[in-house]
Amino acid sequence: MLNNNDNNLFNIRSIYQKDPTLSILVIALLLIILSLFIFFPGRVLTANNFESMAFQLPELGILSLAIMITMLSGGINLSIIATANMAGIVSAFIMTRMITESMTGSPIPIILLAILAGWLVSLLIGIFNGVLIAYIGVSPILATLGTMTLVGGISILVTKGYVVSGFPEEYQYLGNGLFLGIPVPFLIFLGLAIFVSILLRRTPFGIANYLIGSNEIATRFSGINVNRTLVKTYALSGLLCGIASTIMISRFNSAKAGYASSYLLITILISVLGGVNPYGGFGRIGGLVLALFIMQLVSSTFNFLGLSSHLTIAIWGLLLLITIGLRNIKSTSI
Repeated sequence: MLNNNDNNLFNIRSIYQKDPTLSILVIALLLIILSLFIFFPGRVLTANNFESMAFQLPELGILSLAIMITMLSGGINLSIIATANMAGIVSAFIMTRMITESMTGSPIPIILLAILAGWLVSLLIGIFNGVLIAYIGVSPILATLGTMTLVGGISILVTKGYVVSGFPEEYQYLGNGLFLGIPVPFLIFLGLAIFVSILLRRTPFGIANYLIGSNEIATRFSGINVNRTLVKTYALSGLLCGIASTIMISRFNSAKAGYASSYLLITILISVLGGVNPYGGFGRIGGLVLALFIMQLVSSTFNFLGLSSHLTIAIWGLLLLITIGLRNIKSTSI
């Protein structure tokens, strides 16, 4: 219960109205598209490239949602990649062990079981993070760093570092299929983005999450159950990781402990670039989605230019430092 905390709610809404981030991101996206039209006409902005981006973007977008909601509360979840890989490995083991060539009948019930089992594992990991942070008092960065190491080690131990592959076509459709000409993963991402946006802006849980990031002590005195909200936040983050893993391993047709290791840096960059305050309390899904599209366009351009993947990661790291630095300069000058 929010105990009719209208003043805090009003402040959040007024901050939304004053936020220039969305306008800046829209202008940046239009400038990037215009530059690509001028310098690379008919090369980067093609139908095939857009379709390829629509298949690649969703898993990164869902993982960005997973880290964004924890950053809004003033924390962070460094275990998103390890959680996603663990969920994927659980789903992969169930499918590869229970679905055989000699099996009669539809594999869909087993596929659903595998998906739900993976999501359950990711949800439990998220709850574990939340309990460590909310009830035991471990700082978010240390708690999730420890969970990342623990879960990553278990994943390697279980798989012995090997790839688990060979999923049925019905499962691969989730990561590679089209529905009415639109990639299925993209539709899943859009649905989740809309759902999380409504959850954050229109529900007591979402508003409480923002308030915790703005001022946790004041939020406790306002009557909000901070500990319960934090557990829910990290549980939702974990569940989103599980959904991302479903798309990721179905697209790759395999699961492995070390997949998407570079995504952690990129998801943080997308969140910060999209207007999320690294210290909590402010951020919008719309900004994150725009930043995601910008990053995907820039990444596709880098691939077209043949830049090394290591150089690309270095550029992302530099861009993250610049973005946070500019934000800190702006906040201290006010």
